[in-house]
Amino acid sequence: MTVETKLPYDQDYTRQFSQDKNEPDWMQELRLQALEQADSLEMPKPDKTNITKWNFSKFKHDTAKGEKIASLDKLPEDIQDFLDQENTQDNLLIQRNHTVAYASLNKELEEKGVIFTDIFTALREHGDLVKRYYMKDAVSVDEHRLTALHAALMNGGVFVYVPKNVQLEEPLQVIFWQEDPEVAMFNHVLVVADDNSSLTYVENYFSQNHEEETVANIVTEVIANNNAQISFGGVDNFAEGTTTYINRRGVTYRDARIEWALGQMNDGNTVSENVTHLVGENSWSNAKTVSVGRGKQSQNFTSQIVHFGKFTEGHILQHGVMKDKARSIFNGIGKIEHGASKSNAEQESRVLMLSDKARGDANPILLIDEDDVEAGHAASVGRVDPLQLYYLMSRGITRHEAERLIIHGFLEPVVGQLPIESVKTQLRQVIERKVY
Repeated sequence: MTVETKLPYDQDYTRQFSQDKNEPDWMQELRLQALEQADSLEMPKPDKTNITKWNFSKFKHDTAKGEKIASLDKLPEDIQDFLDQENTQDNLLIQRNHTVAYASLNKELEEKGVIFTDIFTALREHGDLVKRYYMKDAVSVDEHRLTALHAALMNGGVFVYVPKNVQLEEPLQVIFWQEDPEVAMFNHVLVVADDNSSLTYVENYFSQNHEEETVANIVTEVIANNNAQISFGGVDNFAEGTTTYINRRGVTYRDARIEWALGQMNDGNTVSENVTHLVGENSWSNAKTVSVGRGKQSQNFTSQIVHFGKFTEGHILQHGVMKDKARSIFNGIGKIEHGASKSNAEQESRVLMLSDKARGDANPILLIDEDDVEAGHAASVGRVDPLQLYYLMSRGITRHEAERLIIHGFLEPVVGQLPIESVKTQLRQVIERKVY
């Protein structure tokens, strides 16, 4: 028996939603066309993961209001853990349900033309700039039903734009707080670095719906123009009641770089794609991800780097830990297209299982259509070495504490290499909570 994916939202609802947000005409038209396409498009088919019984239709879409936050110390403790303690006031945006509850941008950055705002404000005040990139180069509306539904029902997100020749020294951070236990999050994040610019962007997703069911359908587009550099950090921490589809895409042009640092710590069923297209010559991407699965959740993670330009470099590093009855698929894909000579595609995927009923699968895939290239991969799946446990326990450490130490040790080679210090700290805190 499959889950019904037809939504109770029609063209009239979608048109009215767009009008209420005072969106430009092109955005309303995109929504209506996407909703029409969704009826005929198939669901995505992630490798070795059956999502036909997952909940993608039981949710509340209407905009849920979130109260403004007068002081950051009034936030729940779990969310305060995500704040960069060295810079908690500047360059921070908090989206509470679908409402901006807190927003701050350094005045100097504003004067340089940096845009850091919610997606609806961006559509009203910078519509032409958003239109230039929105679901164009990175993600297409008609890829499958979930991308079309995302385009039709987008109800939150942010827009970041750094002008030419502007380098940001301090990170921009966004916290997406799914406070209402039933509200769906159709978030769209668009990050654009213009020529010769650089930035660090960090985002955090958080919910507490442990029993109520809802959906997160998230699309992130990261565009690094010529000679631009983007460090993108993210920690996903949705509760078990949220079924999550998250699609993070990057595009690099000549001499550009995108560095991904992702902690995928959801407790519910999750499909996650992280794909980078190295379009320009001498462009580069490094994708590092860690995950901890627990309970009965099922997850599918795909990290892919596609080489189009010559002299491009792509590195994928994935480490995952599975507990209880959790099941996860880790796909690492390096693809070198014809013409991308002198390119290099490297990947490593490792999965550690802590119980007999946990399952992990690491799939290294190389697709090479060019001769003059370098490529390599490594993968391993295994259980905790009983000799390690015995050694630790023989020193008076409990079994639970011994497993905790092994988990941290297994993930640290990835966490320790992450380029964003605040993401390292956040990940260690979330890992600690999930271990216990």
